Amino acid sequence: MSATGTTPTGTATGIRLHAPAPGWSVTADVVIVGSGVAGLTAALRCQAAGLRTVVVTKARLDDGSTRWAQGGVAAALGEGDTPEQHLDDTLVAGAGLCDEEAVRTLVTEGPDAVRRLIATGAHFDESADGALALTREGGHHRRRIAHAGGDATGAEISRALVEAVRARGIRTIENALVLDLLTDADGGTAGVSLHVMGEGQHDGVGAALAPAVVLATGGMGQVFSATTNPHVSTGDGVALALRAGAEVSDLEFVQFHPTVLFLGADAEGQQPLVSEAVRGEGAHLVDADGVRFMVGQHELAELAPRDIVAKGITRRMQELGAEHMYLDARHFGAEMWETRFPTILAACRTHGIDPVTEPIPVAPAAHYASGGVRTDLRGRTTVPGLYACGEVACTGVHGANRLASNSLLEGLVYAERIADDIAASHRENGLHARVPAPVPHPETPTHPLMPPEARFAIQRVMTQGAGVLRSADSLAEAAAGLGRIHAEAAGALAENGKTAEPGVDTWEATNLLCVARVLVAAARRREETRGCHWREDHADRDDAAWRRHIVVRLNPDRTLAVHTTPTAEFPPTRPECRTNQQEQ
Repeated sequence: MSATGTTPTGTATGIRLHAPAPGWSVTADVVIVGSGVAGLTAALRCQAAGLRTVVVTKARLDDGSTRWAQGGVAAALGEGDTPEQHLDDTLVAGAGLCDEEAVRTLVTEGPDAVRRLIATGAHFDESADGALALTREGGHHRRRIAHAGGDATGAEISRALVEAVRARGIRTIENALVLDLLTDADGGTAGVSLHVMGEGQHDGVGAALAPAVVLATGGMGQVFSATTNPHVSTGDGVALALRAGAEVSDLEFVQFHPTVLFLGADAEGQQPLVSEAVRGEGAHLVDADGVRFMVGQHELAELAPRDIVAKGITRRMQELGAEHMYLDARHFGAEMWETRFPTILAACRTHGIDPVTEPIPVAPAAHYASGGVRTDLRGRTTVPGLYACGEVACTGVHGANRLASNSLLEGLVYAERIADDIAASHRENGLHARVPAPVPHPETPTHPLMPPEARFAIQRVMTQGAGVLRSADSLAEAAAGLGRIHAEAAGALAENGKTAEPGVDTWEATNLLCVARVLVAAARRREETRGCHWREDHADRDDAAWRRHIVVRLNPDRTLAVHTTPTAEFPPTRPECRTNQQEQ
């Protein structure tokens, strides 16, 4: 692209998901979208600050992505460990693209955030002397991973936060898919439109009105055929932010978890995760002949950062023409499996594999989006009044590759910072009295909705062209495939004015296409291998040309404005601090 400058901050694209007009509304000081660790932590802190808080969640309150987390939460809580050591490990894993100030914020505020989580009611596993039982995971040089229920950390954190939210009477709207950001006549955030599916106090399309909206919608793993993410992880928050005019960054850095239970080459949807903590406790990666192929590839062998382990597994699979490798933890014995990893043991046995007596077949699968909606250290996006935290956000903490178990900590720390910023704004501006008046959505479709079957077409295109291994050719094919999917729907709209019927399936498919296009565009731009972005045609890391970020906006005509930052520093998100940048 050759355009100069950037779209003014807060300028929406005018693109909206086609949906009926809201038939009901609720009013609050802040609307939080998502019920994982980030969303519920923000809700509790906002409510404690006296803010009228509404939580909107796509499924039930306890169905956030957090409940699927097995390994734990990383923080410098052990004897001899320090935030500085945690910072060093995070920067190494991030492959030169972490924002050091964001990481320092995470590791210094993290220990107290974990203690507050414990005070809220989360019970972590303890050693015989009553101290927190800490383990290691890939990329960590010390034992600093606190876990619960052996391998059920996310479920315990979710339980504690959900109980606290219910006990404090925070208003929640469950089974609700968020559609679009609502803005007022001045371009400020006015809330969100949403669709409640079936049961509850509300039904159909409505609006949650507020001058502040927090996106905590989780990931976008369903853009690929095989993922550890639940069915609801369709990139809704990133797509909403793009339509609202927000910038997203580093979406090419999708982390593929190295050890996902292999259920067959044609397996689709959510796949069982075999936590990195299994390797942290001494499991070995081996091929069919029992060779530990990670030894000699990295000083930490199986405990190298995830991108290195995923690449090591993929390389060995290519060398041997195999569909998977194995994780061997037979030496743990039955008692350790049953007490330390009961969830994983049950999942394996459900699929006919007994890790007590046989190695576990594993292969990489899409796991975590290190990039997302670009924010500052207070979680503010480039759209006034719109915040983001957790996996949907790009705070700069993860860089090109997330360090294991930093995600739950990021959700805790940055959710608290967002809540504090919103509370401060309300104190300064007296926003309690403000009831936003949103600009109406268009009544007729101006942009097509994707048919439900497009979801599977998008997943196949992305898996084939933008998965673990990428190249200019594969990414070009992916871009063309996504273009064809969009063109077919756009052609029908242009010819007869009709689009797919509004509904959860078509809205999700449309969101998936939006985030897939951005991911592919960023991956095509980054002509190097860095972190979890692996280009076969550019096998080396190139700091001189590419130690910088790729930022994408959505234009009103649905084209993408892609630019590369001049340095590894993120530009400010606030308009008063921004300067014009040259798009490349």
